[in-house]
Amino acid sequence: MPNASLDAHLYGGSNPLPWPTRYSIAWGVVAALLYLHEESDQCVVHRDVRSSNTTAVAGTMGYLAPESATTGRASKESDVYSYGVLALEIACGRRPIDHGNKEGRVSLVDWIWNLYRKSAVVEAADERLGSDFDRQQMERLMVVGLCFAHPDHRQRPSIRQVIGIQRRTSLNLIF
Repeated sequence: MPNASLDAHLYGGSNPLPWPTRYSIAWGVVAALLYLHEESDQCVVHRDVRSSNTTAVAGTMGYLAPESATTGRASKESDVYSYGVLALEIACGRRPIDHGNKEGRVSLVDWIWNLYRKSAVVEAADERLGSDFDRQQMERLMVVGLCFAHPDHRQRPSIRQVIGIQRRTSLNLIF
């Protein structure tokens, strides 16, 4: 992003990043990961997909896939997990781990899974957007985020599969 990271634009200003910009960024990152994972001459694992997008530290808490935390190894599947967290962060305007919650540390992924089970996932949309977003796009991005952030790496879709999800008109496909 020009002039700052996505993190700075999501959290740093008084004006929220508009929904069309967020949605475009989310799918732009998918396209970049598709290139790295499947279209470049060699598969490239990013290792640290996150909103601040600095690569000095690989494996940032909150974005780290469960299997990477256990094995210490990065993979295409761990990039997919990190992207899922990023997609949820873009939609919700919340950090991956909420340390300021009165119940203690709350995971963004766990919170949205709970809302999904109640068919209320759109309630997690960034409050600063008000109603200034496309509800279907918001739901699509959150469901894609949840698919990507599935705790079992074998259940996560590939980047290419998600490109297909982006183009579908219905979300009766995933869970």
